[in-house]
Amino acid sequence: MTRKYDFLVIGSGIAGMSFALKVAGHGTVALVCKTTLDEANTALAQGGVASVTDFKVDDFEKHIHDTMVAGDWLSDPEAVEKVIRNAPSQIEELIHWGVNFDKKEDGSFDLHREGGHSEFRILHHADNTGFEIQDSLIKAVRANKNIDVYEHHFAIEIITQHHLGKIVTRRTPDITCYGAYVLNTETGEVDTFLSKLTLMATGGAGAVYQTTTNPLVATGDGIAMVYRAKGTVKDMEFIQFHPTALYHPGDRPSFLITEAMRGYGAVLRNKRGEEFMQKYDPRLSLAPRDIVARAIDSEMKLHGDDHVYLDVTHKDPEETKKHFPNIYAKCMSLGIDITKDYIPVAPAAHYLCGGIKVDTNGESSIRRLYAVGECSCTGLHGGNRLASNSLIEAVVYADAAARHSMEHISHYDFRSDVPAWNDEGTRHPEEMVLITQSIKEVGQIMGTYVGIVRSNLRLDRAWNRLDILYEETEKLFKCSKASREICELRNIINVGYLIMRQAKERKESRGLHYTVDYPHL
Repeated sequence: MTRKYDFLVIGSGIAGMSFALKVAGHGTVALVCKTTLDEANTALAQGGVASVTDFKVDDFEKHIHDTMVAGDWLSDPEAVEKVIRNAPSQIEELIHWGVNFDKKEDGSFDLHREGGHSEFRILHHADNTGFEIQDSLIKAVRANKNIDVYEHHFAIEIITQHHLGKIVTRRTPDITCYGAYVLNTETGEVDTFLSKLTLMATGGAGAVYQTTTNPLVATGDGIAMVYRAKGTVKDMEFIQFHPTALYHPGDRPSFLITEAMRGYGAVLRNKRGEEFMQKYDPRLSLAPRDIVARAIDSEMKLHGDDHVYLDVTHKDPEETKKHFPNIYAKCMSLGIDITKDYIPVAPAAHYLCGGIKVDTNGESSIRRLYAVGECSCTGLHGGNRLASNSLIEAVVYADAAARHSMEHISHYDFRSDVPAWNDEGTRHPEEMVLITQSIKEVGQIMGTYVGIVRSNLRLDRAWNRLDILYEETEKLFKCSKASREICELRNIINVGYLIMRQAKERKESRGLHYTVDYPHL
């Protein structure tokens, strides 16, 4: 079946939904979501949204400086200025859509502070800010008659000149996106979605790693699709490992212990109960995430431990429960009373700072294709994301992409010569174990060889192992009917390769990329 929409939005987190809401008055919108609207990284964001709101003590220059420092001065100054100066107006828009940020009795925002921030500037809703935002946006999207929501639909490939029989290489100057082939995972049919403009908002790639805080839908689909379509992908070596995921073997994804808890006063201790951050950074537990994650990794390796502890027992118990109700409930369900007991934590893959390279309008290197949110690389994060900068980046760039696309959509029309998806001669895989085992292998390869601390030897080994998996999977894909499982496997192999290859290309330790072959001098 062929469907035609002015705007095709692939992904349903804060980036995709806020874009859809902004453009819905200017044309028809298809919002494609591979599971359901509520399953996105946005919904799991505990900490909050960073924005200067208290201008008595804070200002844009401080937030800009904090972002540049955290990004190890690799951030694009233009992107940093754009996000931070536009943040307050986008906060107002979120409030307009129904997001309730916590306030004090006097009506001012109850602001948190997190690692790397010089001031209290994190707006939040208890410790489940992302869920509050996602829930509010879902209600607004479902109420909008111009937005058609396609849940349980998986985008397989974006449509370019390649599908019209033309040879497309990375040197082709005018690669253009005409829509996407989308699998209905409930019927097994592949539909052709034609669009005048397409937005990629597929989120991150944490599920490439065995241990991650991301929902398992975060398989880097948009990045892999754009890379296969010969689009530009950048800064993939910068994987942020959250220092404090709840250590509970068997949980996948891992439950996140928000950085706001360290901002609140929680202290890191090793398994002997000793504080250790003073050995690594004068900012102690509030150092940026890359430093804290490497410190924890070092302590674990030094002592042969599988986790460390986060200690909040010295804080007022009632205040702790009030600020972190979900963390308190989760830990209690495992027999850990955080007001009396240390919380076992270990680093887990959390956020991708790189992705599909875009300009200040959110445009990718492929014409008529925008990318917003974690799947994009705006340049804001540089070598390391400053805590709580991601949600505000998503809405600021969704706004920029919406404005730019609405100005240009009248120049475009639908392609009438796009062929239907061809799966002639294919069959359903007889042994699903081939796919599930390969997914596990990718996670183990990435965690072992392309983790917090890397080396040329480890990266070479990852290259060789992934190359074998790539050949096997492409062979299987060509003779198989499309399924979510095999498409996700293809995507995590592509993304794993990009992380590993771009890590090999960076001959220095910078930001989140740390290699023993090129340590800080």
